[in-house]
Amino acid sequence: MTTAALNLVAPTSFDPTTSHFSTQDGVAFAGRHLLVDLWQASGLDDIGHIEATLREAVAAVGATLLRIDLHHFTENGGVSGVAVLAESHMSIHTWPECGYAALDVFVCGNCDPYKALPVLKAAFRPGNIQIAEHKRGLLP
Repeated sequence: MTTAALNLVAPTSFDPTTSHFSTQDGVAFAGRHLLVDLWQASGLDDIGHIEATLREAVAAVGATLLRIDLHHFTENGGVSGVAVLAESHMSIHTWPECGYAALDVFVCGNCDPYKALPVLKAAFRPGNIQIAEHKRGLLP
């Protein structure tokens, strides 16, 4: 089912101006979710480097870090994990054998997910980066 097929109705007692919802160009939403693909990237098998990068990216977007949980795969050296934020999350999944990493940067409130991009570019030095934005929790 697509979003267009849904009959979206905000609760009558809900006021987005008193929550952590954001408003941009007259549209209220819960948060911005960036999907970031890094290609020809380096440092994707270094779990310490990845943790330090996530910490720096969290600070750059203005979020509150609650916890980081990372797993290092022995088969290919890849890393998967998440930084849990008071404002949502950042996640990473790496395929070092392909030079590829998939990241999510989802934040709400006054956080700016785009401020994570310079940190990610400096840390992983990708040859190519693809970014898609999705506004989560759009209000009708």
